[in-house]
Amino acid sequence: MDDLWDNIIKLSAACRKAGEHLPNEELKALQVGKVAEEAGEAMHALHGLKGLTTCDDTHSWSEVQNDLVGAVIAALLAMHYIDPEGVRETFEEIFHRRTRRGRETTAAA
Repeated sequence: MDDLWDNIIKLSAACRKAGEHLPNEELKALQVGKVAEEAGEAMHALHGLKGLTTCDDTHSWSEVQNDLVGAVIAALLAMHYIDPEGVRETFEEIFHRRTRRGRETTAAA
């Protein structure tokens, strides 16, 4: 997991450098928007895969996965933009809370 966070930190630095002319709050907002964009691309690919689009695009599950990974990367970058120092701890806390809820629900069923 350290390699993932190391790469997110490096990518964040490169992205921040490219956007250094923008205020920090605007960079955060734009990065959160990027998450939505990437997720939308995954949905578009899924629609193409299922033949639910009128643009004659054909898609595959690998394209859906590619766009989902893009959404994950965008989300991790957005979290890093919001709190560079505490991003790992925040992620782990939320991940534990959300997966614990799932485990508890599964155990109760």
